[in-house]
Amino acid sequence: MAKAPQYQPAKPQARVTVKVTSEEKKPGLLIPLAVLTVLALAVGAGLGIQLASTVRGVVIQRSGAAEKAAEANTLRYGSDMAVEPLKPILTNLAAPTSAWVRIEASIIYKVGELQNPQVAATQIREDIMTYLRTLTLSQLGAPSALQNLREDLNERAKLRVEGKLTELVVESLVVQ
Repeated sequence: MAKAPQYQPAKPQARVTVKVTSEEKKPGLLIPLAVLTVLALAVGAGLGIQLASTVRGVVIQRSGAAEKAAEANTLRYGSDMAVEPLKPILTNLAAPTSAWVRIEASIIYKVGELQNPQVAATQIREDIMTYLRTLTLSQLGAPSALQNLREDLNERAKLRVEGKLTELVVESLVVQ
């Protein structure tokens, strides 16, 4: 009799992996990224140099203008002038009556022109207080209000001392 074949398990077979490589490699994203980086560096450096030269030119121009302004701010009064400060003036306005104004000023005059500068300063102070009481808040709020006030006060002061005054200088003005 013939023997029946017996079952034998199959032997494991070894797996072989084959790596297929092509001779042409594609560059991928590395080269375009490098090109963009170099381009960004070049543009940034160019803009930085342009900005630096512009700022340098503006600084040089402004420093030259500041020197010219300092030369222009020299005193326009000679040694024959004197300054008499007025006491601070505090008064209310005509409208609204709850608004207050405080002004500090000085008068400039030629030495020897005024007989008694302290008396003239007191009279001018009184005139300024009287004038300020006639003003309204809207008159002091206009764009050219300070210039108009300065001109009006100079005119009143010169009238009080019969033109012997050079100028009335408003040092500070506070409206509350």
